[in-house]
Amino acid sequence: MKIASKSRRWPAAHALGLAALVLVSALAVSACGSSSPSSTTKTSASTSSGAKKVHIGFIYATTASNFAQEMALGAQAAASHTPGVEFNESAPSTAEESQEVTLFLSALHTDTNGLAMETLEPNLFVRPVKEAEEDNIPQVAVDTPPPTGTKVSFFVGNSNTELGEMLAKALLAKIPQGTKGQILVGTDSPGLIVLQLRNKGFEAVLKKERPGITFLNFDSQQGPTENYDTWSGEVKAHPNAIAYIGPGSQDAVSMAEIERQTGKHYLVGADDLDPVALKGVKEGYVYTLISPEHWLKGYIAVHFLAEHALHGTALPVGWWNPGAIVVNSANVAKIIARQASPESRYRYFAPIVAAQLADPGKYLKPLKDAN
Repeated sequence: MKIASKSRRWPAAHALGLAALVLVSALAVSACGSSSPSSTTKTSASTSSGAKKVHIGFIYATTASNFAQEMALGAQAAASHTPGVEFNESAPSTAEESQEVTLFLSALHTDTNGLAMETLEPNLFVRPVKEAEEDNIPQVAVDTPPPTGTKVSFFVGNSNTELGEMLAKALLAKIPQGTKGQILVGTDSPGLIVLQLRNKGFEAVLKKERPGITFLNFDSQQGPTENYDTWSGEVKAHPNAIAYIGPGSQDAVSMAEIERQTGKHYLVGADDLDPVALKGVKEGYVYTLISPEHWLKGYIAVHFLAEHALHGTALPVGWWNPGAIVVNSANVAKIIARQASPESRYRYFAPIVAAQLADPGKYLKPLKDAN
């Protein structure tokens, strides 16, 4: 299946090409595949006459959650705009890491020119990643740092400490000086380092700026039903908390629904851009969301893998932080419009990608500094 696209090179030609694509709003994405109850695999190709063909894959945690869906859409966009890329994406339908390991090992036989990987359990991937290294398959870690003990040296992810700080600072206007009370912090994957860092950054700011605040941390559960039930129980047990916060993608969804069902309003903040959470911001149920801009992470990772495979461009070494944004009542309509389709995402992000690729030193830091 062919996709109309324009060739790009990094940095200068790529930046100009992306800017031109924004002006003409050109985007063509093609995907086909098969699915089972446990996983979904999609394949797409970007080709041009005489172009070299390379096989690149993206393996991620689950098709069921917005954070992972956004990364996959970014990865698809990078592949579909790079002539010569045969692209596969695979993920379990639920966050079953053992199934993701199986998909990763399978990809070693098909996506031999490059693999990007996002996982909620990096430690489970030490041996699979080493197998990919033995097969000389270039790899990029996305969202979570590379598994300890592997040779993966390029990581595309946020400063999660900064994400937590951004959320705290966004809420300060609603928490007056001298306030005393408790903030509930529900973490849907308590052992995941990126969420732990978000909570660390969040609590550090609040402890400094509002020292009368204490924190109740609990496991808010990852599944939508379980997450809603857990939050419902915590809200009933703590109806007078100062705020209800979640570093993951499901927490604002549950809190918005609780407010709709009960008719009560709470101060709610969370991360990620689940469509229901965005609607909650628009309707006043969610005060603020911090977007880690997951789309950018998927795009950047696959872009560099493609450049390496097609042109021999060396993969960057270090930690690429694409940044984050605050979403609130002032800009939620714009962000909802951005999130409407793959095409609208691409039109919005193309100049941002061009700017980042044109000035890599601004975004690339030593891997040891990832936080």
